[in-house]
Amino acid sequence: MDIKKDYRVKLENIFEGPMDLLIYLIKKNEVDIYDIPVKLITEQYLVYLEWIQLLNIDNVGDFLLMASTLAQIKSKTLLPIHDDEDEEDPRMEIVRPLSEYLQMKSAAEQLACRNILGDTMFARRAKLDGYISKNQGRIQAGLFELIDAFQNILNRAVKDHTVDMAAETISVKDRMNSLIEALESKGSLVFTELFEDNPEKKFIIATFLALLELMKINLIRIVQNSQNGIIRLFYQ
Repeated sequence: MDIKKDYRVKLENIFEGPMDLLIYLIKKNEVDIYDIPVKLITEQYLVYLEWIQLLNIDNVGDFLLMASTLAQIKSKTLLPIHDDEDEEDPRMEIVRPLSEYLQMKSAAEQLACRNILGDTMFARRAKLDGYISKNQGRIQAGLFELIDAFQNILNRAVKDHTVDMAAETISVKDRMNSLIEALESKGSLVFTELFEDNPEKKFIIATFLALLELMKINLIRIVQNSQNGIIRLFYQ
């Protein structure tokens, strides 16, 4: 099976877009949204873009467009600034839409926590699954957290620290079945338990695709410890 050409993952329920990726990188690097280190963020964005292209998702073009925008902003920041020129910071081209997106995302999350009663009334309810649990210190892991985890595994498995996008024979379906069997037996698994020592790249990529597919059909739930970053899979 050619993963790159023959396998397509549809991520309606767990998909995150290019704006979400930028926000994730900004938080990960603990930088101010109004003082974005464009070179660093662009380089990291391109690493995630490799994985996203591997998924062969329908709107990968949105991520490519954002990559070209970041590259353009990066090139503008490298141009010399003349004292007699009153030019706007090139980074504002991305800061403004990011700021607006964060506001809309925050408003949407607040509304999502409430039940709709009629057209205009809202009532309080318990926090949705996926928010941080104060008792267990867990938060639901998303696409980018998974990419981080798989990139760490890949970095230890190969010397060149890259994802091989060439065709490789692997059965994602078989990998899904083996994960289900393990979870049915144990109930939950720590992420690192999914791999043997020095796993092959095709095995790593197949596992990545299998997990996304199992998440999409709600057979597994993946959470990350907010204190130590450990990721655990639960069968549901």
